[in-house]
Amino acid sequence: MENRGKIGVTTENIFPVIKQFLYSDHEIFLRELVANAVDASQKMKALAASGEYAGNVDEIGVRIELDETAKTLKIIDDGIGMTREEVDKYINQIAFSSAGEFLEKYKDQINGIIGHFGLGFYSAFMVSEKVTIETLSWKDGAQAVKWSCDGSPEYTLEDCEKDGRGTVITLYLDKDSDEFASKARILSLLNKYCKFMPVPVIFGKEHEWKDGKDVETDRDNIINKTEPIWAKTPSSLTEEDYQNFYRALYPMDEDPMFHIHLNVDYPFNLTGVLYFPKIKERMSINKNKIQLYCNQMFVTDHVDNIVPDFLTLLHGVIDSPDIPLNVSRSYLQSDANVKKISGYITRKVADRLDDIFKENRQDYESKWDNIKLFIEYGMLSDEKFGERGMKFALLKNTDSKYFSLDEYKTAVEPQQTDKDKKVVCLYATDKDAQYSQIEAAKNMGYDVLLMDCELDSHFINLLEQKMENVRFARVDSDSISNLIPKEDVKKPELSDDEKKEISELIKGAFPEGNDYMVEPQNLGENGAPIVITQSEFMRRYREMSVLGGGMNFYGELPASYNLIVNMENPLIKKIVESKDAASPLLRQVADLALLSNGMLKGKELSDFIARSYDIIK
Repeated sequence: MENRGKIGVTTENIFPVIKQFLYSDHEIFLRELVANAVDASQKMKALAASGEYAGNVDEIGVRIELDETAKTLKIIDDGIGMTREEVDKYINQIAFSSAGEFLEKYKDQINGIIGHFGLGFYSAFMVSEKVTIETLSWKDGAQAVKWSCDGSPEYTLEDCEKDGRGTVITLYLDKDSDEFASKARILSLLNKYCKFMPVPVIFGKEHEWKDGKDVETDRDNIINKTEPIWAKTPSSLTEEDYQNFYRALYPMDEDPMFHIHLNVDYPFNLTGVLYFPKIKERMSINKNKIQLYCNQMFVTDHVDNIVPDFLTLLHGVIDSPDIPLNVSRSYLQSDANVKKISGYITRKVADRLDDIFKENRQDYESKWDNIKLFIEYGMLSDEKFGERGMKFALLKNTDSKYFSLDEYKTAVEPQQTDKDKKVVCLYATDKDAQYSQIEAAKNMGYDVLLMDCELDSHFINLLEQKMENVRFARVDSDSISNLIPKEDVKKPELSDDEKKEISELIKGAFPEGNDYMVEPQNLGENGAPIVITQSEFMRRYREMSVLGGGMNFYGELPASYNLIVNMENPLIKKIVESKDAASPLLRQVADLALLSNGMLKGKELSDFIARSYDIIK
């Protein structure tokens, strides 16, 4: 008996909508159809587990067949199949999915049903001019039926002959979809979307190299692993298992530093494995390396809405049936569960870092340079992670020794507490460029941190807020004797007019284009005649402006330098007494100050060298 009718939709234009707007990428039609076939197979297993079906389901699987010449693609399963009534209910009435009903009835037997929307099947019409369904229900006495539709709302439904339960969907590819009539293209899509589905997915036969040529065998080519590593219990896995899985996901990457196995079943379901990759160049970071799955079906590698931004630096897999997706299964939707899942992942990452820090400090320190950017980013962008991070964040000094935050404060407190009872943490951003200042600080018994990460300016600000009675000062932000003032320093006794004259005299010896502030100080007879420093506040905020954060106006200001003039130095006394702005001695002293800060270049450097030879003669 043949039935004819119209598909139950609210618009005559449903197929153009499906083709153009419903799905973000036409290639996902294969994912949707294979997912439906896997669902049918899983339902069959659930029936067997419940005792309602007594037959064998051990060899159940999904088969993909492509005829490149005829341009037909078949998705074949031996799952539960459909009766005529079920085809009419679930195919002819778009968006009436059977997954919800079945899941509720067999929730104790089923592992995971992917489909929830009832629209997955119709993605076939994005690439097909005609689609047929041949299906036979598992139920005793069922009659096989064939459904056919040419992309209009009209369909035919008739009895047919079919051996064995299950469903065969045949796609007659349209002229605009020739790319999907290629074995290589279909294989790449199956590897992308289906390589971890929980039911064997078969495409063609395995090949092997024999007698100098590629030979097809009689063995089925199963493209997926039905039990991926994240679906197993951590106690059953070895470190080698985790490393091998990472290499399978990212064959071109170096081995990761360590991993985190996620496994939670309340108040939501989530499994996965996340890896900390090695970061060669700190700002050359690949995001979007976390793959999101739903019951082992690949959904997307853009997980920005579920994983906090700093965690997108990690690699790996997250699988959850509780993440709400839109109808095309391509984009995450806003939901309370998303926030809960995000919070859980953040907490697990913090727990793992804390465990490594406590249990294997040496190993943690060896990895610190690679994970520093990640941890600083997390502490700056996520308040809860920031609170946890105060326990396992490290500081590294210029001698490559590592300290926890509390350890460092305790270590330097006796020598580096200023007159206001603040512990001053000195730091350098470039060991070579700031070598002389680092050595001068060490000679005074001070320790110097190395803060050379792109986020360190922001991170220092955070630490000053979180650590009690602590401030940070870059080692070249003032004269060494003033970096950690122990008592009020006696300033030179100069009138306002004298200060103005000295300021104009000294500024005239320095190149234009920067903002200079002359500050007469007493640094002792052996102190340098002129010391160039940068305001800790202005310099830090200029650096922070490079990475944004609402401080861009600081980056637009000219570079500001302090010219500390040592009024007790004999050379400065001569220069001030002569009041000669063209004095070679003033020029030489100014150039020495510039040279010590790496600021003497080009013609000015050449002139300085020539002048130095003249002085030596």
